[in-house]
Amino acid sequence: MSQEFKKVLVANRGEIAMRVFRACHDLGLQTIAIYSNEDTYSLFRTAADESYLIGENESPLGAYLDIPRILELAKRHGADAIHPGYGFLSENGDFARACEEAGIRFIGPSSRVLDLMGDKLSAKSLAISCGVPTIPGTSTPLSSGAEARRLAEEFGFPVILKAAAGGGGRGMRRCDSAEEVTANFDLVKAEAGKAFGNDDIFMEKFLLEPKHIEIQVLADEHGHVAHLFERDCSLQRRYQKVVEFTPAFSVSEEVRRALYDDAVKIAKRVGYTNAGTLEFLVDREGHHYFIEMNPRIQVEHTVTEMVTGVDLVRSQILIAEGCPLSDPRIGIRSQSDVRRNGYAIQCRVTTEDPANNFAPDTGKITAYRSPGGFGVRLDGATAGAGSVISPYYDSLLVKVTTWDNTFEGVCGKAARAIREIHVRGVKTNIAFISNILANPTFLAGRCHTRFIDET
Repeated sequence: MSQEFKKVLVANRGEIAMRVFRACHDLGLQTIAIYSNEDTYSLFRTAADESYLIGENESPLGAYLDIPRILELAKRHGADAIHPGYGFLSENGDFARACEEAGIRFIGPSSRVLDLMGDKLSAKSLAISCGVPTIPGTSTPLSSGAEARRLAEEFGFPVILKAAAGGGGRGMRRCDSAEEVTANFDLVKAEAGKAFGNDDIFMEKFLLEPKHIEIQVLADEHGHVAHLFERDCSLQRRYQKVVEFTPAFSVSEEVRRALYDDAVKIAKRVGYTNAGTLEFLVDREGHHYFIEMNPRIQVEHTVTEMVTGVDLVRSQILIAEGCPLSDPRIGIRSQSDVRRNGYAIQCRVTTEDPANNFAPDTGKITAYRSPGGFGVRLDGATAGAGSVISPYYDSLLVKVTTWDNTFEGVCGKAARAIREIHVRGVKTNIAFISNILANPTFLAGRCHTRFIDET
């Protein structure tokens, strides 16, 4: 169904809200920001054409999860569509369904697809039906710690307990013994319920030293699906991504092509529309396994944009309006139209203290200097002298994405850009990232760097 938007509400905050506002303005669309009490003085709300306080009596997180209030505000102020960004309600099927019932376009997949692919267990079942390999594990939610312990002993250690909903590294614990399964079961269940409103958890065999490769796809409402190559997201801390890059050259071309094929196959089978990311693990023998689909825009989408020239957020909006991938503003008439040029890497600069177990730091930024130069892109919403970093939300300060013709070149450019950043008033992970970039061999190696926590 074709529908030209005039005004878009962004049901999110911070960096991703800024990113969506910019894409909307590039298309000539009006924008609406919503903000909590705690975000009253945040920069992102000033980037929209209109901004409104929401959740006056809610918690800092609850303000951005209040579906009835968000929809009431959207209708009252004439929004044609809502972009959920990432996190918060972006994978919430009930939110997408409420938008559909209210006659407001949800810029993302349908509620049916979100119900299916937003849940890791149902997504895994669909992958199996497509003949795509998955990691051995449970296919239904675990009912008790005793059941989890029994199954873990059957699978063999190590195993991992995982939330069925959500993402971002929350609700995940590796267990190397039956005692650890018992100790972590209630913790993971509670964390899943708190973070995603769904405390279902499941178990998988934990693969030792795999690579974490994700495939970006775009799909329109006319049955066309295209992949935009892969990103290597193996460098993680506590299952949260720190540095991402493309291409994932440490994985063979044969394996990458198999990943492309399987990603497109799954997207077509489920009838996917809009932007999505399919995540896989590749073991030391080159076997790949589907683990989940993120039915939304990813934090690291900038990496793909830098090497393909495709504006993924603008594409999301156009697809939601009913435009095909062949629309000149998207420019994908067939898969062969998607070309990759050079290398890109994204580093997430956060207000965390590496010397204090990466505890988030808060306070006022008293001095700030940003990097620049050819091939350097910055995405942020809280960086600047006078900005106040609160304890209520994600600690992301700015995403630094760089491009170059070679991997060594892009790492060098990223290292230079990171060194140019100057922040006073709050602690950051800048030195931590600089140490990573100083060793490109480590960054691109076969070792899965989730073990970064132990080094």
